[in-house]
Amino acid sequence: MPGPIGSGVPDPFGDPPRALNVLVVDDSAVVRQVMTSLLSQEPGFHVTTAPDPIIAIEKMKRARPDVIVLDLEMPRMDGLTFLHKIMTEDPIPVVICSSFTGAGTEAALLAMEGGAVEIVTKPKVGLREFLHESAVLLVDAVRGAARARLRPQVGWQRPVQRRLNADAVLPPSRKQAPSGATERIVAIGASTGGTEALRDVLEALPHDAPALLIVQHMPERFTRAFADRLNRSCRIEVKEAEPGDDVAAGRALIAPGNRHMILNRRGARYTVEISDGPLVSRHRPSVDVLFRSVAQKAGPNAVGVILTGMGDDGAEGLLEMKRAGAATIAQDEATCVVFGMPKEAIARGAVDEVLPLGQIPAAMAKRAGASLLLRGRTG
Repeated sequence: MPGPIGSGVPDPFGDPPRALNVLVVDDSAVVRQVMTSLLSQEPGFHVTTAPDPIIAIEKMKRARPDVIVLDLEMPRMDGLTFLHKIMTEDPIPVVICSSFTGAGTEAALLAMEGGAVEIVTKPKVGLREFLHESAVLLVDAVRGAARARLRPQVGWQRPVQRRLNADAVLPPSRKQAPSGATERIVAIGASTGGTEALRDVLEALPHDAPALLIVQHMPERFTRAFADRLNRSCRIEVKEAEPGDDVAAGRALIAPGNRHMILNRRGARYTVEISDGPLVSRHRPSVDVLFRSVAQKAGPNAVGVILTGMGDDGAEGLLEMKRAGAATIAQDEATCVVFGMPKEAIARGAVDEVLPLGQIPAAMAKRAGASLLLRGRTG
C-alpha cells in the first residue's frame, strides 16, 4: 500500500481541512448512498465506498484512504478481521459504524481494543433518517479519526443540533458547594481514544480508590457492555450509572449513552441523577454537565480529569471545578489519541497539572488525599 497519511489535518473547529479521503465499507447500499451524500457535502471530503472488505482492499491499493468508516457485519470478510488486517499491515484511522445489540456490542468493544478510534451506532431500521439526523456526529467522528495518533496493535488478536452549553441541562449556581463532607470524588471526561485510556487508568486503581464519575462519549447500549468489561478487569466496581446510584469509594459510575449524568448531594451522601436533555457541547452525555454538577455539589472535595478527545466538551466545566476549589488534571499531548479536549481545557486556564496517561492514576490519588497502592495495567 502507499505511504503514511500526510500531516497537517487542522483542528475540526478551526481552519478548513485539507482534502480528506474517506472510504465507507458497508454491505448496505442505503448506508453507502447516505454516507456518500452526507460526507461529500463537507468541504474537501472525497468519499469512495465498497460493499465488503475484499473490494475495499482492491480500492485501497489504488488510493490509500485517510479514514475508513467500517461496518462489522459483512459478507466474505467480517469487520473485525478487516480491522486486524489494516492495523497490522498499514494502520489507518477507523470509525466503526454498526448496529450494537447483543453480540454486536461485544464485537464493537473488541474493535476499540483492536485500534478503532471512534464509534457511531446505527439502528436496525430507519437508517436513512437516522444518518441524516446524525450528520454532525458523523462528520465530527471522521474528522476526529483523521487527527488520531494510532496506538500500535502489537500482539492484538481478534478475540444537526444547536451548540449548547451546560446551562441547557443544569443552570449555573452562585452558591458554594456545601462544606463538611469528607468523601472525595474524581470526575473524568473522555472522548476519542478514551475507552483504552480509561482502561489504563481504572485498572491501575486499588479496591478502595476514591469514588469516580465518568463521561465517555459513546453510543446508547454500548456503555453498559463497556462498564461490564471494565468491571471484570478492575479491582474497583465499575457499572453503568442508574438513577439514584450511590457515589462511593471503590466504585466507578459511567454515564449511560445518550443520557447526561449529574451529581446530587443530600447531607454527606452523594448520588447521581440520570437526565435527558439537549446535546451539550455537541454531546449527550456531556462532560461539561457532569463537571458543572461536581463543581456545584462537591467543590474542593473533587478532582477533575480530562483525557483524550476531540472538541472542547469538558473545558468549561473543568474551569468551573477549578474555580470551586477542585484539583484539575489533563492528559498530555504525547499520550493522547486526539489532543483536543485537554488542549482546550489548558488554553482556558482550567488545568493544574498536565501529565502523561501513566502518571494520572497516582496524581488522582494524591490530589484526592489518598495514599494508594497502584498497579500496572493488566493484559
